Amino acid sequence: MLDFHPEVARALKEKKAVVALETTILTHGLPYPSNLETARVMEEAIRREGAVPATIGVLAGTIKVGFSHAELEQLAQTKAEKLQAHTIPWAVAVGASGGTTVSATLRIAYQAGIRVLATGGIGGVHRQVEETFDISTDLITLSRTPILLVSAGAKAVLDLPRTLELLETLSVLVLGFQTSEFPAFYTHTSGLKVTAIQTAGEVARIMSATWQELCSNSGILLANPPPQDKELAPLYVEELIQRAVLAAEKTGVKGRQLTPFLLSFLEKASGGKTVETNIALAESNARLAAQVARAYLVQTTS
Repeated sequence: MLDFHPEVARALKEKKAVVALETTILTHGLPYPSNLETARVMEEAIRREGAVPATIGVLAGTIKVGFSHAELEQLAQTKAEKLQAHTIPWAVAVGASGGTTVSATLRIAYQAGIRVLATGGIGGVHRQVEETFDISTDLITLSRTPILLVSAGAKAVLDLPRTLELLETLSVLVLGFQTSEFPAFYTHTSGLKVTAIQTAGEVARIMSATWQELCSNSGILLANPPPQDKELAPLYVEELIQRAVLAAEKTGVKGRQLTPFLLSFLEKASGGKTVETNIALAESNARLAAQVARAYLVQTTS
């Protein structure tokens, strides 16, 4: 059921480093043309580090593992669905187009034989979860899929302490790349402690120990802080988020539409600053993911 782009198929056959990319950042995370720019920036960052990007999504019912430039632009301008792991079969059956969330991308990437995925920020436990019970399937799927996920922590609009606590409950190892603090997406500061790792080689050895030596099926989250020159002040971000949450409550936005609504509100309220940070951290995550993918390839073939 997977349609491989020739570049990705060749890289997998020749056992080259490959990094998967999700597409909700393209379909729901950013406005056009910033969404398309970000997708291309992430792909190019991976190529510069000597790996091959495999952007994953669904186009007219076809699961794509790698997109051509024309296909990527088509998805960027399509009114696409937001696909979770469990809604992929529906999209295929009805011929829908959709951006794959982290959960959907994890599942497809693993089926394709890819072990590293880069995103902006992972989904998690939403604020006021005791009332809504809104928890992203990203966390459950990561706990069941042996893939390394590189992200700038979880999206800042979420309940970060509860997200980190649930990851621990689900036995997902969370590492901080050159930081002992869990990033808060737009800023490196959250006050939440994680285990610091200094090099891509260390990460690769942990991946190998987890999956080859201990035979675990759990994923690993590598939290990478946003670039310092693009991060925003924590108090400024939290003030924007509070305004966004209040606006969502007043308009009755809930469920799958909540995160896109909040991100759109932040983009407008910040005069585009959050989008600039989002693009910068997405590129940084893609670059790091490629470095880890190459290190893991060396680790497993030496």
